[in-house]
Amino acid sequence: MEKHARIYIAGHRGLVGSAIVRQLQAQGYTNLICRTHAELDLTDAQATDAFFAAEKPEYVFLAAAKVGGIVANNTYPAEFIRDNLAIQTNVIHAAWKHGVTRLLFLGSSCIYPKLAPQPMKEEHLLTGALEPTNRPYALAKIAGIEMCWSYNRQYDTKYLAAMPTNLYGPGDNYHPENSHVIPALLRKFHEAKQSESQSVTVWGTGTPRREFLYSDDMAEACVHLMNLRDVDYDKLLGSDESKSGKFEPPLVNVGVGEDITICELAELVKAVVGYEGEIVFDTSKPNGTPRKLMDVSRLDSSGWRAKTSLKQGLQNAYASFYDCVSV
Repeated sequence: MEKHARIYIAGHRGLVGSAIVRQLQAQGYTNLICRTHAELDLTDAQATDAFFAAEKPEYVFLAAAKVGGIVANNTYPAEFIRDNLAIQTNVIHAAWKHGVTRLLFLGSSCIYPKLAPQPMKEEHLLTGALEPTNRPYALAKIAGIEMCWSYNRQYDTKYLAAMPTNLYGPGDNYHPENSHVIPALLRKFHEAKQSESQSVTVWGTGTPRREFLYSDDMAEACVHLMNLRDVDYDKLLGSDESKSGKFEPPLVNVGVGEDITICELAELVKAVVGYEGEIVFDTSKPNGTPRKLMDVSRLDSSGWRAKTSLKQGLQNAYASFYDCVSV
């Protein structure tokens, strides 16, 4: 991407999109296109098409999505499938219609089967049943991958899907019910420390294993992918299965390649926050998928690896959260 290229970041205020904006700015890109939801409703096909016609972006990072943790996914399943299908359908179609050079579609590791082999490889997509608690969201994201693949096959577009593992960092959602595990734990331990509570309750048994990627590392990986030489980028776009006979979706995992238990995570967050009470596990609450570890060999082979340790990332995230609640 040229430094003056017109780059649209859909969802620039979210955890993913804001990190991509920071990374692009840090690398000297000067022509970033951003719109708030109030300015552009991406679930509106006509409005999305008009925006692309007027702005003519050359590159698109599709990070706009309705996201949330287990509670949010269970409470709003209709919104999770409806809104995400609408957003990605409108943006991908408008990108093709208006000649976008490259598009990076951001998804999630929950696209893989609940009991997928570990670590999860890109070819494990569509090989088994999904985790029920986030199936609507996962199905929407799988449809987005298939849409990128289909447009590549039919229209010779260059749309790539990047599936980050569990993300955290500045700009995260710290809602007490609708947040993901790391922001939820940071808030819980912080509030317990402030109120001098004797214990903090964590959902589940603490045994599920999770992989976590710092949002700024994820953003760096996304820009890295978009900047690959044509010969290397095209290798990630998969193949037409009807011709190759191979299941090769335009998909690349973005992660760190190692995981920890929720119990270990809770202890680490406790230490970062400086809470001194007890951790109690509520085993009546759902665990979610037993394990979600990414195979990141495709990304590694492209020349990128994560740099931020989990401890350092948690310290950064807590500092950002603390600054917000202290205002």
